[in-house]
Amino acid sequence: MKPSDHAPGYVPNAAYSQADWDEVSDNPELTAEQLAQMHLGSEGLPPNLAAALDQRGRRPQGETGRVQLTLSVDPDVLAAYKAGGPGWQARMNAALAEGIARGKRRTKAVKRG
Repeated sequence: MKPSDHAPGYVPNAAYSQADWDEVSDNPELTAEQLAQMHLGSEGLPPNLAAALDQRGRRPQGETGRVQLTLSVDPDVLAAYKAGGPGWQARMNAALAEGIARGKRRTKAVKRG
């Protein structure tokens, strides 16, 4: 078979051979009617499948859920938390929660006194 007999568009590479390309390259072009019937994204899918595909790549939220925010902290504070290794964000959250709990305890003590 001469190179001119091969399907157009083949570029030699390690992923597939000329024979592979020739075998699958005889797909006919889509007609205007076929293109008009195509749907983008999750349109036309069953609702449960569309919902499942929409959730791909997202982490499941816990029962309480979390809120993403942008927070500015001193560089040394951030470095100290990150130096503790993985889980530094959870440790920072725990420290903030503890600070809230302390503040509530102080407030109750002041009100009683």
